[in-house]
Amino acid sequence: MSVPRRPYVMLVILFLLVIGCSAGAVRTTDPAAPRGAAGSAGSASQARSVEPLRDPAEIPALGPQTRANIPATARQAVVVTGQGPDSNRSSVVLYNLDDPALGWRPGAGPWPAHNGMKGWTDHHLAGDLRSPTGVFGLTDAGGRLPDPGALLPYDEQSRFAVSGEGFLGEPLEGSFDYVVAINYNRTPGTSPLDRTRPLGEDRGGGIWIHVDHGGPTQGCVSLTEDRMRELLLTLDPAKYPVIVMGDAASLAR
Repeated sequence: MSVPRRPYVMLVILFLLVIGCSAGAVRTTDPAAPRGAAGSAGSASQARSVEPLRDPAEIPALGPQTRANIPATARQAVVVTGQGPDSNRSSVVLYNLDDPALGWRPGAGPWPAHNGMKGWTDHHLAGDLRSPTGVFGLTDAGGRLPDPGALLPYDEQSRFAVSGEGFLGEPLEGSFDYVVAINYNRTPGTSPLDRTRPLGEDRGGGIWIHVDHGGPTQGCVSLTEDRMRELLLTLDPAKYPVIVMGDAASLAR
């Protein structure tokens, strides 16, 4: 005699339906995790990927007037900051502008330096013993010693020899072993020894960066010999180097 199977089949179907619903309700995350944790992580990751835009870095401690005088083509700047308007001591930092989007970055320094015996002036005159403030090109170099590998045009001449004593009685010998001409009242593209004075003789000239002799200068900026060598190996005419020089208050204008 046959046994009816319909109730058995119905039980099997109900069992499968229950199992299927339970499987669909299985948690795919840790039940202890706070609600929205996955979404929060995604939002944090997305937030980290967005960085605020930053303005290119400027050379610090320079005011708008000084910055405006730096040519747009310049990619190297030797910044000479005097301790005071009447001080003959200063510091030098070399800045580079390799990526305009990032702005100016310090490349070397600070180095101790000397400047004019009586400090700084906005209107340099011959014999005033002050260094001129402003922004000037650096296009030409030279010295008594052989070219150490300068990138700027280098004029080796025995006429760079100097003797005598400085303001403190220190010997001047060797001061012009290496020089970089500062384009104040001179013709760019000529030897530092060239005496052409476009502004007139009364406005002085022969303002250089040269080897320090241990005392103040008559208007130049002086660095130790090793720093002068480093500067000559670094200044690149393709980067249109300039010098930005003056006491701190003047540079902040």
